[in-house]
Amino acid sequence: MNEPLVFPTEGGCDCRAVRYRMETPPLVVHCCHCRWCQRESGASFALNAMIESDRVANLGEPPEIVDTPSESGKGQQIARCPHCRVAVWSHYAGSGPFTKFVRVGTLDQPDLLPPDVHIFTASKQPWVLLPPGTPAFEVYYEREEVWTRDALARRAALLPRIQAWQASQRR
Repeated sequence: MNEPLVFPTEGGCDCRAVRYRMETPPLVVHCCHCRWCQRESGASFALNAMIESDRVANLGEPPEIVDTPSESGKGQQIARCPHCRVAVWSHYAGSGPFTKFVRVGTLDQPDLLPPDVHIFTASKQPWVLLPPGTPAFEVYYEREEVWTRDALARRAALLPRIQAWQASQRR
């Protein structure tokens, strides 16, 4: 049985140059089975904890931001250690710099943040067995079906900044 996760919690890259602290629980933890995540992670899925960027404190060297293509065509920015090249989080085009999708595997205690939801299961590897009781969707989902009330409220508070940023990107 997992111990309760106490926040803040820390993580970082393999060489420990890039270190961070998540100040609060994430909004949601996605286990994404899309082919893009499989390719980028080199594994059968990617496990990302979505959290507001201002709730993640930099404790070490700043990561290098690498522009990377995405299936949406809008790309993503992957934060990598400039030394060991480990990816620690991403910024996706939908919410830009305001949310980080922290790679759960880079946490010091990654087993304490299991997925809240499995997404894009239509393209999951056939030998991956999904746990009963965890929501799973062939593509994506409606937030209200999965997120907690607290997470929805936190997103609502962040939404005006995201929308302003999105509008600035269309100019």
